[in-house]
Amino acid sequence: MYRDAQGVPQDYVEAAKWFRKAADQGLVGAQYSLGVAHMNGQGVPQDYAEAVKWFRLAADQGFAEAQASLGVAYIQGQGVPQDYAEAVKWCRKAADQGIARAQGALGLMYEQGWGVAQDYVLAYTWLNLSASREYVAEGRDILTKLRDEVAAMMTPSQIAEAQRMAREWKPTAADGSPAAKP
Repeated sequence: MYRDAQGVPQDYVEAAKWFRKAADQGLVGAQYSLGVAHMNGQGVPQDYAEAVKWFRLAADQGFAEAQASLGVAYIQGQGVPQDYAEAVKWCRKAADQGIARAQGALGLMYEQGWGVAQDYVLAYTWLNLSASREYVAEGRDILTKLRDEVAAMMTPSQIAEAQRMAREWKPTAADGSPAAKP
């Protein structure tokens, strides 16, 4: 409530204090939120290594947003050494659960061959899924542009295969089982 100014004035310091109390007790959402606070310097000093510590605790419990954040940290080398193989591992876990930014990151990694063999079909598939799930118009436009740039390097049959894969994709739960229907 303090972070989002819901019923109280916005106060990132107070928010971080309460996130820390809950995170120390193992509450996964608080661990993730404390990681975000450290990543952005909201209420606490900006500290990428501290952010990664909290993201990892939440990610290890299957929290998809934390897995995505951890994957992006490995791509960018923020708080950890840049490691594309680790980035793929964490982004894949989040992407499989339907997290749009992880799907986009995975698409970029397949397009560039970062931590995986370069594969335009998989790049297109993940970028297409990400663009279809991104709710911010600017982000959706960027993802669509990236997807279309990848498509320019593909044959029509490769594009058809990637589109089929995107249509047939289904999210999974953190444990790899099919996700429950809402």
